[in-house]
Amino acid sequence: MPKKLDGKKDQLMGSAKEKLGKATGNESTELKGKLQKAKGNIKERTGEAQDKVADKANDLDDRHNDK
Repeated sequence: MPKKLDGKKDQLMGSAKEKLGKATGNESTELKGKLQKAKGNIKERTGEAQDKVADKANDLDDRHNDK
C-alpha cells in the first residue's frame, strides 16, 4: 500500500509542477512535473503488482493449510 500512496502523491505533485511550468512558460519545471508524474505512475503500478502477488501467495497458503 505505501508504494501506491507514494505514487499517487508523486502524480499529484508532478501534475501541479507541470501546470505551474506551463502557466509560467518554464519548460524545465513543466518537464520535471511530467517526469514526476511518470515516476508516480510507475510506483503505483508496482504497488498494485505487489498487492496482487501477495494476494495470490496468501490464497495458495490458505489452500495449503486447509488440507
